[in-house]
Amino acid sequence: MGKADEIREKTACFTGHRQMDEAIAEIERRLTKTVEALIQKGYLYFGAGGARGFDALASEVVLKLKVTYPQIHLILVLPFDKQYENEGNWTWAEIEQYHRLKKQASKVVVLASGYTFGAYYRRNRHLVNHSSVCVAYMTKANSGTSYTVNYAKARGLKVVNTALF
Repeated sequence: MGKADEIREKTACFTGHRQMDEAIAEIERRLTKTVEALIQKGYLYFGAGGARGFDALASEVVLKLKVTYPQIHLILVLPFDKQYENEGNWTWAEIEQYHRLKKQASKVVVLASGYTFGAYYRRNRHLVNHSSVCVAYMTKANSGTSYTVNYAKARGLKVVNTALF
């Protein structure tokens, strides 16, 4: 097993909807429990895609847990920098959070200099390809999140869906 494989075995990625239909505090509780269980199993690296909604919440959870578990790392994988400019519906608070998370992450990977067709799919595949577990918040069957979950399953990753149905 090479170094990249060893790191992949200790890496989990996140995928989820930008809009969540249940109480954020409840999602955060389940997410914290899930991430903590992964840490107990030896996971050290947690990759998030930098989007608002679940990605941002997952990033916040990792950073909170880093206080107790200083060995863990938040890795942000961005499709391109300032993705909020392309999407256009981010609040000022979400944009500020985006910049703060970038500063607090252990590593930031920016896949392209600007938006290109397929940028979000490339980001999602990158996250999955470098992970052994995918932690999701998926309530919709037709979405970027469901694409990523299906891709993760096809690649043999264990998928943990933190959403309640």
